[in-house]
Amino acid sequence: MARTKKLFTIGYEQTPPRAVLDELESAGVKLLVDVRAVVSSRRPGFSKNQLAAALDERGISYIHMKGLGTPTEGRLAARSGDLKTLERIYAKHLKTPQAKEALDELSSLVKKAGPVCLLCYERDHAHCHRKWVAEIIEDRGGVTTEHLLPSQL
Repeated sequence: MARTKKLFTIGYEQTPPRAVLDELESAGVKLLVDVRAVVSSRRPGFSKNQLAAALDERGISYIHMKGLGTPTEGRLAARSGDLKTLERIYAKHLKTPQAKEALDELSSLVKKAGPVCLLCYERDHAHCHRKWVAEIIEDRGGVTTEHLLPSQL
């Protein structure tokens, strides 16, 4: 019988980079999958290249899956606190070929790679699309999800 794989999620809102990196390392994450549509950040240390370099120093690989990012109108709904609209927009996005392909790739990575973690901005996974991505991967079988919450320091 195959062992259940662990999928983590994490958000970096109001959290310093070191706290996020410490949390990932403590959880044993081997691959961070960035599910933001836009990989630049106003928060120092969280833009794609800075983040990938910091992860590499800790032995954690990085990939960006733009196909799982939230479309612009969904991000606007999230910023305004309209989670129902975000969910509707993101559910429609998940039906696109780009998102379906990314979900298949992610599912494969979770089953092959060491512990994988999904990264997005929102601190609370309940207010973030990464929760729905994790649920889809879990529903495909053999995976359980844990939502990490780094200290805000």
